[in-house]
Amino acid sequence: MNLHVMIKQPLYLTKFAPFLTKSKHTLFKFHCKMASFRATGAPTVENVPGLSNEEMEKVCEESFVRYSSGGLSKKRGKGVVIVWFRNDLRVLDNEALFRAWVSSEVILPVYCVDPRLFGTTHYFGLPKTGALRAQFIIECLTDLKRNLVKRGLDLLIQHGKPEEIIPSLVKEYKAHTVYAHKETCSEEVKVEKLVTRNLQELVLPSSGEPGNVPRSRTTKLELVWGSTMYHIDDLPFDCESLPDVYTQFRKSVESKSKIRNCRRLPASLGPPPEVGDWGHVPQVTELGLQQEKASKGMKFIGGESAALGRVHDYFWKKDLLKVYKETRNGMLGPDYSTKFSPWLASGSLSPRFIYEEVKRYEKERLSNESTYWVLFELIWRDYFRFLSIKQGNLLFQAGGPRKVNINWSQDQTMFDAWRQGQTGYPLIDANMKELAATGFMSNRGRQIVCSFLVRDMGIDWRMGAEWFEACLLDYDPCSNYGNWTYGAGVGNDPREDRYFSIPKQAQNYDPAGEFVAYWLPELRALPREKRHAPGMMYLKPIVALKHGYTKKTGDPKNAFSARRGRPEENRRKRYIDGRTY
Repeated sequence: MNLHVMIKQPLYLTKFAPFLTKSKHTLFKFHCKMASFRATGAPTVENVPGLSNEEMEKVCEESFVRYSSGGLSKKRGKGVVIVWFRNDLRVLDNEALFRAWVSSEVILPVYCVDPRLFGTTHYFGLPKTGALRAQFIIECLTDLKRNLVKRGLDLLIQHGKPEEIIPSLVKEYKAHTVYAHKETCSEEVKVEKLVTRNLQELVLPSSGEPGNVPRSRTTKLELVWGSTMYHIDDLPFDCESLPDVYTQFRKSVESKSKIRNCRRLPASLGPPPEVGDWGHVPQVTELGLQQEKASKGMKFIGGESAALGRVHDYFWKKDLLKVYKETRNGMLGPDYSTKFSPWLASGSLSPRFIYEEVKRYEKERLSNESTYWVLFELIWRDYFRFLSIKQGNLLFQAGGPRKVNINWSQDQTMFDAWRQGQTGYPLIDANMKELAATGFMSNRGRQIVCSFLVRDMGIDWRMGAEWFEACLLDYDPCSNYGNWTYGAGVGNDPREDRYFSIPKQAQNYDPAGEFVAYWLPELRALPREKRHAPGMMYLKPIVALKHGYTKKTGDPKNAFSARRGRPEENRRKRYIDGRTY
């Protein structure tokens, strides 16, 4: 669950197929929850997860006990090692942390606040990390530090570039190895190479054995794979031979690969080295950003404790996993989908942990299409990660992996209307306002706003991808850009090229106009059947729809006139899921 344009078979949320009696009861409670969320239309903020701090802490500790090694793992190493935390801000099932513990006497956990993460995007100069995601990461760091301290360690936080900080710490603490999780996209890989180069230039004296002449040594950066459900070494092909079609990938790994168990760590990981100043978790303003708080919609709580709390809340407390496949196309409220993606993106939540919890749920409660569908979407997330290795920087270029030559518009006025939620189409505008206010957008919404930007407005898809990069709490480059290339029709599989009709989407997924009325309160006074077509009661549409029910408006030069555009109802329905939401 990073744009994560996911193409799914339409499932009309108001016309559920018959379920077992218990599932009906769960769905009734789900709709009551949604009715409560939107009853008055008044600004409300719902925390995700909806647990108290005490409940989250209890769930976190119980999860650590359940997934601990129980003293089975043995230390075999000597000396000091460094664990360089990146997008893996967790303790549970942290492969790099496990390797470090096994191979050392002392672990120094480090996080580098890299100023490049708070610069601007590559093509269009948008903020690389917006204030809401920055705040989420800050909460993740705070929670990681707390969880490490509970286990006898701490987190050293330093501001600067990792290629400068890591070698300096290696020299100071005479660390023999640096462990970190491997990334796949060019910016992150470049930093890995710079760290490796600078470590190679740093020569440390070897302690040597008694009677032997000490020799010099270099410290190695050990990059560990730990971001996917299926391990890269267990794939039935190398990434250069990765299938260009998701279904082929999924069927192959499901039949030929096995998902590894979570890494079990001992309850105590200490002691840490003696550090004079462990640093502090920064405030948003220290990162050059203005403080922002969600005033409406969902407020995601950052950190591993919250991530484990959300899994418990959704799977076990509310028992919503059994109906996930039926509710996942919702748009309003916290419980129509898992909402795991922000924690997956920050690495606060392991996909293998989700897998094991799904399997535990299937054993203790029930197994059905919904329980499988969460894993189905995690496989999509894996696919985009592996695909980023094969595609390289084609993932970020206008023509995409297929090198399609399209004359995209980069009209700034049109793009600003889209990102500010002022297009004149309530369904588009409501989704964009939710994104700006919360850092999140439903799966269905992401499909719709992507299709509108590239097909109805004809705007360069990279502008949309970079805006999502700035705003999304669950941003990661593989899923974000992988899904945008699919949505723009330049992805590696041309069969996924689809148009989303706004009137049809509104009719199917927000028939009473509750979602648009929540985010555009000026529409709440209108009759429900008028909320998606408010006429003069709302903004004038900025462009005509390629396949819709509105009269032609705007400048035809802005319309997308490429070879595509057949309505979605005339295209073959296919599943595209980039992440577990």
